[in-house]
Amino acid sequence: MRVVQELEENLWREFVNRQPQGNIFHTPEMFRVFDQTKGHKSTLWAVVDGDNCPLALLLPVHVTLLDGLLRQLTTRAIAYGSILSAPGPAGQAALALLLQTYKREAKGSALFTELRNLSDLGQTQALLNDYGFAYEGHLNYLINLNRPIEELLQSIGQRTRKKIRKGLRDGFVQMSEATTPTELEHWYNILQKTYSNAQVPLADRSLFVAAFNELYPRGMAKFLLAQVNGVTAACSIELPYKNMIYGWYGGSDRAYSDYLPNEMLIWHILEWGANNGYHVYDFGGAGKPDEEYGVRDFKAKFGGDLVNFGRNVYVHNPTLLKLSKQGYEVYRRFL
Repeated sequence: MRVVQELEENLWREFVNRQPQGNIFHTPEMFRVFDQTKGHKSTLWAVVDGDNCPLALLLPVHVTLLDGLLRQLTTRAIAYGSILSAPGPAGQAALALLLQTYKREAKGSALFTELRNLSDLGQTQALLNDYGFAYEGHLNYLINLNRPIEELLQSIGQRTRKKIRKGLRDGFVQMSEATTPTELEHWYNILQKTYSNAQVPLADRSLFVAAFNELYPRGMAKFLLAQVNGVTAACSIELPYKNMIYGWYGGSDRAYSDYLPNEMLIWHILEWGANNGYHVYDFGGAGKPDEEYGVRDFKAKFGGDLVNFGRNVYVHNPTLLKLSKQGYEVYRRFL
């Protein structure tokens, strides 16, 4: 076994497809999406066997807020799909070698590395802990799509279900998709307005342009729009992959909240997924267990299973991280 930092795409793609825990954020396509995004740099670490077939994979994306002299203080590494390894002793040995090598050679490239777990890592958690990747709780909702449409609708909270039924009867909200660069620009403007109103940072538009160019043509992304009387009231990007659909970003115009465009949009993707052979809808996170989170309340209405796959974080430089946090607090307070 040896550690490499590039892979032949067919072997890479086959490895991800073959592993039950392989998700869309492990794919070469998503690697390219992040690498084309402003302030992001995709990196690849893998362990391969004698035939160059992957046994373990880690794809940290370096996200930098400020370049130049402050780059070292504002760069973090995020593995959006967490780690991936082959089953059995060979996969665990490969993962151990990968973590050991990564810790040694990636030191100084980021303040910390965060693994965002999209599935239950089970016994792998013990190995991660041994190598200093500390577990932190983080919630999510998963919705079972592998059932009849009426049963899926019945699993939604009563008040929300009634509102969806009424919305379907009234027909005020119409669904469409952004399929051209011009429509994508309009889609992004709605998303940007939502994040601006909530005073929450939003990724640069280059992320969504790259996703449109890399994922959409391959059926790995849907840019949805919910319109009320011809005016866009809500939007989302959904990522279908294998038997899963991953909710990624979403937003809405508060002026149209009486029409429930968000709820109607979510029901649309759930119904579409169930009708097209998908098994699970991943709601894209529901915050930390010990913190109030309004978005979690919204997602809870749709009757999914609450899971806590969590995240694992390895701090490369505790001193610099502390300094960075102090600087960020000053930045927020005065600027």
